[in-house]
Amino acid sequence: SNRKSLKHGLERIQSESMASSSSKKALKDVVTENEFERSLLSNVIAPHEIGVTFDDIGALECVKDTLKELIITPLKRPELFSKGQLLKPAKGILLFGPPGTGKTMLAKAVATESGASFMNVSMSSIASKWFGEGEKYVKAIFSLASKLSPAVIFLDEVDSMLGKRQNREEPETTRRMKNEFMVNWEGLLTKDDERVVVLAATNRPYDLDEAVIRRLPRRLMVNLPNAPNRERILKLILSKEALAEDVSLESVASMTDGYSGSDLKNLCVTAAGRPIHDLLEREQKEKSLAIIEGRPEPALLTADDIRPLRMDDFKSAHDQVCASVPLDSENMRELIQWHDQYGDGGSRRKSKEQASSYYM
Repeated sequence: SNRKSLKHGLERIQSESMASSSSKKALKDVVTENEFERSLLSNVIAPHEIGVTFDDIGALECVKDTLKELIITPLKRPELFSKGQLLKPAKGILLFGPPGTGKTMLAKAVATESGASFMNVSMSSIASKWFGEGEKYVKAIFSLASKLSPAVIFLDEVDSMLGKRQNREEPETTRRMKNEFMVNWEGLLTKDDERVVVLAATNRPYDLDEAVIRRLPRRLMVNLPNAPNRERILKLILSKEALAEDVSLESVASMTDGYSGSDLKNLCVTAAGRPIHDLLEREQKEKSLAIIEGRPEPALLTADDIRPLRMDDFKSAHDQVCASVPLDSENMRELIQWHDQYGDGGSRRKSKEQASSYYM
């Protein structure tokens, strides 16, 4: 039976390495037409190399289900969407919410789960590399994505790239680039068989241009986790750590109201530093004692000597790491207003106050 399981293990490793080399080859075999496509290709991640799945995200079940329905099923099974005219795969989806809530992780997980190539596009790379040649670069984003299909074009901090166009001081090159992006994106929306999705993420959806909002028909709020979800996230972050018996993740979750997923990660990292600190202190004491008593210095301690994490480590970390987004901040209020007006599940309320604040 040992031999059987070894053989099975070897076969799995071989098949995985073959899959990985074939997808590397697949990315290598893409025929690029110009320097812009070539440069972009170096930033594309093949689906099995992304390393993030939905299981790695400890909360956001509702958002995950919607993304499965809107993106993953259409990318994996396009034949189901070819029958009628109404059920077209979504070509543009916006993830918005406060910083650190897992928008980028969700985008990567979508690519992994749908077997799509992941193209991370940032405004800074377009502007800095080819100032004045931005339109060609934008064109290359879409032409390369269609060669790699199925593909996810991920626009992180999309507000910095496709913000409102009323700004008089905006350079002509930036305006031309935005228009080029819109034209190419519109082209994508008209092709039924193109398995390319634009997934955009932002902390500031209220800064987006109206034309961009129209091209992102589905807008999902990725909000701060509630207490049960914080507990889930903590379980995931601490799954490989040694915890003392007095640690109650439910208590840690209840004392971290308003913390985002990344705040919880910082809290756990800070807590995990304390046992190491204690170990180094213990080492120093033992060494000093040996010197006083004229004994040889004791051997250095090892990883096995690190004590498990205790509840007081988390309490101490809680005093050092606070929530990065205050719940009563202006940004949170504006996000909730925007969600009510434009987001999926919002109530589409449009008070006078809102109308004026969005269209200033």
